Amino acid sequence: MAMTAHPEDLGLFQTINERHSVRKYDPGAEMPEEDLNAILEAATKAPSSWNLQHWKFLVIDDEAKKKELLPIAYNQQQVVDSSAVIAVLGDLNANENAADVYQGAVDNGFMTEQIRDTLVGQINKAYEGDTPFPRDEAVLNASLASMNLMLAAKALGYDTCPMGGFQRGKLMEQFNVPDRYVPVMLLTVGKAAKPAHQSARYELDKVVVKNSF
Repeated sequence: MAMTAHPEDLGLFQTINERHSVRKYDPGAEMPEEDLNAILEAATKAPSSWNLQHWKFLVIDDEAKKKELLPIAYNQQQVVDSSAVIAVLGDLNANENAADVYQGAVDNGFMTEQIRDTLVGQINKAYEGDTPFPRDEAVLNASLASMNLMLAAKALGYDTCPMGGFQRGKLMEQFNVPDRYVPVMLLTVGKAAKPAHQSARYELDKVVVKNSF
């Protein structure tokens, strides 16, 4: 199931092909702040609905704080052995970002004030009422940023593992996460203590349907 190489590829396909979930990290590996910031910056380049950027990243790299997180993550050792754990949070009130996001477009001449006001009104209306829409959007868009983050980490020589196995309520309580955010996943980041094994993937004929079922 090797990924096809493309002559114009500048490394992206290789990075995708080499990214595997790592659960055993070198506990002595340190991540320079410059690398961490570069990875987080890449995450923020992900697309998002209405460009509301529905993500917040809680970086947990203090050893004591990682130990606090350990039981919340069902004592998965990767939490303490990795260089950092990034809790990816989705913003349930991302509509509140709209005015600020679109003001920049107005200031740069890309949008009129009338169009901005119309868009902000439409966005706020979509977030009204007791519907699953805000949560769906928070999880969807934060997940897009998470994939960017994992690929950027691999491109810089780090390994990652997305974790869904943790107690979300306890995470919010222990780390003072505001109710505005919903925990989407934990991402461990660091240097692998041993290479991850490549997991099998279905061939395209198993996962692709063209035009209609």
